[in-house]
Amino acid sequence: MQIISAAQAACLIQDGWTIASAGFVGAGHPEALSRAIESRFLDTGAPRNLTLVYAAGQGDRAVRGAARFAYEGLLKRVIGGHYLGTGPRMAQLVNDNKVEAYNLPQGVIAHLYRAIAGAKPGVITKIGLNTFIDPRQDGGRLNAAARESLVELIQLRGEDYLFYPAFPLHCALIRATSADEDGNLSMQEEALTQDVLALAQAARNSGGVVIAQVKRIVPKHSAPLSQVKVPGILVDYVVVAEDPTDHWMTYGEEHNPAYCGDRIEPLHEFKPEPLSLRKIIQRRAFLELSRLAAGAPRMTVVNVGTGMPAGVGKIAREEGFSRFTMTIESGPIGGTPMEAPSFGAALNPECIVSHADQFDFYDGGGIDISFLGLAEVDGAGNVNVSKFGSKVAGVGGFVNITQSARHLVFMGALTADGLEVASGDGSLTIVKEGAVHKFVERVGHLSFNGPYTESLGIAVRYVTERAVFEMREGRLTLIEVAPGIEVERDVLGRMATRVRVADQLRQMDERIFRHPPMAAPASQPPATNQQGSHEH
Repeated sequence: MQIISAAQAACLIQDGWTIASAGFVGAGHPEALSRAIESRFLDTGAPRNLTLVYAAGQGDRAVRGAARFAYEGLLKRVIGGHYLGTGPRMAQLVNDNKVEAYNLPQGVIAHLYRAIAGAKPGVITKIGLNTFIDPRQDGGRLNAAARESLVELIQLRGEDYLFYPAFPLHCALIRATSADEDGNLSMQEEALTQDVLALAQAARNSGGVVIAQVKRIVPKHSAPLSQVKVPGILVDYVVVAEDPTDHWMTYGEEHNPAYCGDRIEPLHEFKPEPLSLRKIIQRRAFLELSRLAAGAPRMTVVNVGTGMPAGVGKIAREEGFSRFTMTIESGPIGGTPMEAPSFGAALNPECIVSHADQFDFYDGGGIDISFLGLAEVDGAGNVNVSKFGSKVAGVGGFVNITQSARHLVFMGALTADGLEVASGDGSLTIVKEGAVHKFVERVGHLSFNGPYTESLGIAVRYVTERAVFEMREGRLTLIEVAPGIEVERDVLGRMATRVRVADQLRQMDERIFRHPPMAAPASQPPATNQQGSHEH
């Protein structure tokens, strides 16, 4: 192991290399290394034609993280779990066909690192079938520049699977809290353990280079053995971050000891959010959790996505409801998931496992209920969260989760661009309607296949501020409407797709639209798929 500067590390990267970087959206990215590679390219024009691989989007949605690689000439190809956090420059490269852009399921990429490390041919899984990742659709390609097929459809014992071939890594860029004199890496002040071990093993066994960014160098055996996550035999170079901002715990906080177990944040420090459009949706989604957990024989396991879904944990905390355990695909189990710019971390977690270990659990059906966002929904219940207009978001762990969790709750406003609502008295008023339909005739990108997922026996609901829908017999069906809302004018008239309407259309719980806590669970049971409906 050699200790070098970030600039020296950047000079190790050669033209045409495939490099993989660690990090999960707001946490764990080796910012000093990516900054140095960006500076070298802007100063010298080198390195060129890199393939960048990452399992989860990394960055502050502006200029940091993977956004530092977003230059024509620097990148030839991107294979990303999602593009959230990578900034507008990366989206522009994708849209202008200046880079070969691929989007594979986040969990698949996390497992690919282990496959590469173990010299296995790749990953075989059902995850991705019947979505845009399926080679019968787009094969995970995000633009016309991406021509090579990176996903294959195969059959095993008469069933369809997807095969994701492994490939060598020339360099892994990882991050830890400290390194000892032999290069052993410990992570006692990190919010996540993420992919660091698998990445280091994959690069080393590919004949590649492992470069680790750390806060400090420590004497041998001085770090707690339980915190040493990467042995020094895998580490070639260590870079100490000279600028402290390059090694903040998350992009939002320099250090929060409650993210890594060094401190437990007292509950009295928690402040509930005021009633708002987002909180209304989060409250109605939370009722799905409270009803499910109330009748469960064991602790309910929950996953939440970034943005609005991440706030479901705060609602649960406000309601004093604890019959569940929150998890995030980045690795935390227990505690309260954080929102951007610290998404990926959890407050007061009970345990933090590796990225790939979490997806082993997820893919096998470990999630009881997941809360996810939506950008577009169509009448077949299909959802697009990955690519719409000029926005390139990618799917992240969305495909893994939506094809394996037992219950799914999609969350989002019925319309977008200017929507304003008023509430607080137990009913909802549309003050200003959004100019954009989110419920469309046909989704522009098939991130989620409603009929296919329903065929797997997964229960699916779609929660908005004024209406609740569910999948029934391959169609989107309206089952609840908010008090104060007219069905034809405010719901069906604001959708660009035909849906079914349940014969026993219910009113959303009025407690959702009042300021005090709801004191969940509600006594009203959820609708069943056996109820009648009629087409609109």
